[in-house]
Amino acid sequence: MPRRSISDSEAWKRMVLRSMPPPAWLGKDAPEGDVVVSSRVRFARNLDGIAVPHLATDDELAAVRDQVLESARPLELEVLKHVSEAERDYLVGCRLVSPDFDARGHGRALILDRERSVSIMVNEEDHLRVQALTAGWSIETAGRLAQHVLSRLEGTPDADPSPFHRPATARPTGLRFARSDSGFVTASPTNQGQGKRLSALFHLIGLAHAKRLPAVLTALAEMGHTARGIYGEVSRGVGAFIQVSSTSSPLSHFSGATEYLLREERLARREVPREHLAEQARSAIDFAVASSQITLADALRVLAWARWAASSEIEGFGFGYRDVDLWVSTLEVRSTHDEDAAARHRASFLRERLG
Repeated sequence: MPRRSISDSEAWKRMVLRSMPPPAWLGKDAPEGDVVVSSRVRFARNLDGIAVPHLATDDELAAVRDQVLESARPLELEVLKHVSEAERDYLVGCRLVSPDFDARGHGRALILDRERSVSIMVNEEDHLRVQALTAGWSIETAGRLAQHVLSRLEGTPDADPSPFHRPATARPTGLRFARSDSGFVTASPTNQGQGKRLSALFHLIGLAHAKRLPAVLTALAEMGHTARGIYGEVSRGVGAFIQVSSTSSPLSHFSGATEYLLREERLARREVPREHLAEQARSAIDFAVASSQITLADALRVLAWARWAASSEIEGFGFGYRDVDLWVSTLEVRSTHDEDAAARHRASFLRERLG
């Protein structure tokens, strides 16, 4: 069979991306959506009696996968098999899959619901990573979705409507999760205990423009929260898209941190004259439209200005900030061949939408 050319391969990749359904969290109804892009709750679990993935044998990884798939059978979930590079990049961009997770690896599996709100990664860092993403600031909804799926896998009833509490008397009849005196056993000590991470993706461009973002992130760290970029630590601060998360704080504390960020970001945005914002956004868009290649970092910076202008209802741009969120999620993160090809297709992608 002849080897497909780079241009043919990239055209095929773009066709795949256009055909994939957008996740439900990109819907128009996004509470506090001008600042909070999405909310996420993730649970990490390991099966009792089997070593965590990085210590497990191939046979143990396969056994974990088979047990999870069997427990998930009664749920209306889709098991993705033979995930292509294009599909994987899209799922990473939509934050349904971790950048380092290879669904095609031995004993691995990726399971999604129809709405693309819930994803289950089998044999990532832990045997199970169950996560739910919802639009805007909606952490309780994300928690309910993730807890419902986790409860069904474990075989326990969803008796408590709260997504952050499980009665101590519940006795699993499905998957049995490993526990210690300190709580659930996880591969990373930072997740030990509840095995739960609360997070939200913020757009803190006003604070970044005012050069106050480093001080705010320091304050968050002192509150026990972690801040990363949209694609993890390496992208921290690019475009002012910041993922804030916590593995130990109760919901009330995490909500308090969110209220703090909402207040400070909106104050910072109000200090910028609308004429200046419009000028900066148009300058960023002109740069993108004139570029034949563009790096991922520069593409995110352009979209960040476009998003701020759209969320501030600056006239003359012709798109909304949730449109920009979709573009950020479908932006090419990397090429199946080389960075030059990815840079060319990012530039083409932005010209089609911003030109």
